[in-house]
Amino acid sequence: MKKKINLIANKEDKNLRIDVFINKRLGEISRTRIKNLIKDKKLKLNKNILISPSKKISSGDVIDFILSEPKKASLKPFKYKLDIIYEDEDLIVLNKPAGIVMHPGAGNPTNTIVNALISYDKNSLSNIGDELRPGIVHRIDKNTSGLVVIAKNNISHKHLSNQFSKHTIVRVYQLLVWGKLRPSRGKIETFITRSSRNRQMMEVSHNKGKKAITNYKTLKTFETKDTPTLSLIECKLETGRTHQIRVHMNYLGNSIVGDDKYKKRFKKIKNINPSLEKNLTNLNRQFLHAKTIGFVHPKKNTKMIFHSNLPNELEIILKMLRNAGK
Repeated sequence: MKKKINLIANKEDKNLRIDVFINKRLGEISRTRIKNLIKDKKLKLNKNILISPSKKISSGDVIDFILSEPKKASLKPFKYKLDIIYEDEDLIVLNKPAGIVMHPGAGNPTNTIVNALISYDKNSLSNIGDELRPGIVHRIDKNTSGLVVIAKNNISHKHLSNQFSKHTIVRVYQLLVWGKLRPSRGKIETFITRSSRNRQMMEVSHNKGKKAITNYKTLKTFETKDTPTLSLIECKLETGRTHQIRVHMNYLGNSIVGDDKYKKRFKKIKNINPSLEKNLTNLNRQFLHAKTIGFVHPKKNTKMIFHSNLPNELEIILKMLRNAGK
């Protein structure tokens, strides 16, 4: 089913980005979906095809597009045991393990969290975003574990998305990095943009991209005669850019243990504990865990906060480091 949309900007809408304007007028349509309409050349501004969601509008501008019902048939259910730590009629809080991606994409069309949610309850997911991402308000990387919130209806999706846009969501991560951070705590504030060398990676920029802010502090530094220098770090995000923590740690020169994309070359470590070396070498994920998430409930208007313990494969490494030198 298709629906023709025609919007006319008023004086108070002047200088708004077009994706912000449409989302403001039609709250049930996410900015991601608007960007996809523009990308697919399905949105017109004053009868001309629009090419940028950041285009600022003027009073009297006319916006036209055709809105189709989100596709559902392309999503196949995936039998996968979800670690649900909280659920009500509006949302789900999941503890995602490393090794599974959030939603279908190139090379992985079915074995994702979205497909697992379809299998769990296909009729209780929001559908105002991308048609391949029902319920998905935010993401964490495939090889990152931890907490994510899923919207079960469109009102919840919009409410949670607004909290993410305003950076009021509490997101705390724990990670293990090579070396010591200097200073041991602080705020990293840069722009992050897509890498010009590798389009699958991101990089820090001083003059383009999206603003990214990471607050960090060192919880513990491990440095003994039979261990490499490693630091357990806590990061609290003010923004949520793609690969933000991984890029910022690499920017400081302290890449995350197990990160296969953002890594520095380290010299061969002499006299390292063989068991610790084996666990570090065989870690097939980055040592990065979304430990805490907090938000205001979209219907109850109460503050909610959830915590998650480090997965076993990460806790084992920490235990070895704590016991080293004893």
